Amino acid sequence: MKNKEKWVTGEIRLSIEGQPLEMQMTVPAKPVKLRRMLPIFQMMTNSIVDISARAVEAKGEKISCKKGCGACCRQPVPISETEALEIAYIVEHLPSKKREKIEKRFSEAVEHFRKINWFEKLENTATAPETLQAVVLEYFHEGIPCPFLENESCSIHQNRPLACREYLVTSPAENCSKPSAQSVKRVELLFLPSKILMRIESREKKRFPFIPLIRALEWAKENKNREEILRTGEEWMESFFRELTGDEIPKGR
Repeated sequence: MKNKEKWVTGEIRLSIEGQPLEMQMTVPAKPVKLRRMLPIFQMMTNSIVDISARAVEAKGEKISCKKGCGACCRQPVPISETEALEIAYIVEHLPSKKREKIEKRFSEAVEHFRKINWFEKLENTATAPETLQAVVLEYFHEGIPCPFLENESCSIHQNRPLACREYLVTSPAENCSKPSAQSVKRVELLFLPSKILMRIESREKKRFPFIPLIRALEWAKENKNREEILRTGEEWMESFFRELTGDEIPKGR
C-alpha cells in the first residue's frame, strides 16, 4: 500500500466462485473509529452481492427485488453497533420535520415490540439459538415497517445497513409476504460482510444476538458515552480479512 498524506490506498483481490473481485480502497492512515470504515464495507458488500446476482442470473434465474417492493422491510433487520451509531447520526441530521416523523416511527415500533415482550424473546435466543427463526418470523407477522420505509421503498437506500444489501431473492415477489424456507429462495453469498463487521467490533459477550434496526436510536443514546476503539484504516481491514479467511492480510500491498 502507498501512503498519500493522511490516506492509504491499495488493492484488494479476492476470488469468489472462480470470479475475480478487485477493489481499490482508500482508507484513513491515522487511527479512526470503526464507523469511519462503513463506506468501505458498504462498497465491498455491493460488489459481493453484484457478483452473486450475476451468477444466479447466468443460470437463468431472475432477481425479484426491485424498488417499490418493501415486504422484506418488515423484518427485524440485524445491525451492528457501528451501524446503530451511523443510523442515529443520519436521523439526527435530517430536516427537523422529517426527523421528528422518523423518530416517532422508531419510538412507536420499539414500544409495540416491548409490549408483546418480543425483545425478551430475542434475548433468550442467545442461549437457545434454535429458536431465533421463530422469533424473527413473529416480528415479521406483526407487519411493522422499517421507520425509513416510504412508499414501499427505502428512504436511506444509499446508507442502508449491510444486512439489507445482502438480502436478495429469486422467488416470486408475492411469496415474500408469507416467507418460509420453502417459499422464499434467497441469493446465497459466499460470506456476509454484516456478520464479519459484528465480529470485529465485538469486545464482550452481547446481551442480544444482534441489534434490531428499530432499536438503533435507543441503543445509540444508551451508549453515547461508550469509548470506541481507534485503529488505522489498514488495521481495520486486516481485522476484517483475518475474520474472513483466518489468515493475516499481506503487508505492503
